[in-house]
Amino acid sequence: MNKNLYLTGKEARHLRGLGHHLSPLIMIGKEGVTDNLLKALEAVLTAHELVKVKIQEGCPSDREETAELLAQKTKSRIAQIIGKTFLLFRENKELKEDKKIKLPAGK
Repeated sequence: MNKNLYLTGKEARHLRGLGHHLSPLIMIGKEGVTDNLLKALEAVLTAHELVKVKIQEGCPSDREETAELLAQKTKSRIAQIIGKTFLLFRENKELKEDKKIKLPAGK
């Protein structure tokens, strides 16, 4: 487990609260992680900063392995892994202030 890919407790709690009501926008199926999936994830992270990803039946890799791979490839961080779903966060400095997710300060 690569600790650098995970958010601090306070940040993760904040994002879990924001992500609770989100629907998964990225679904990983039997093809696993593909270039098209990575492009779609990049687009969603750029637009929303926080994205819920769901692993479907037949996915060749396990959830932690998949979450860490996607976090590395997209330079995002993992806020939560629960069941077959995980939350990824990546700050977008280009977004307008009122659209940005503000993380709590400190540990």
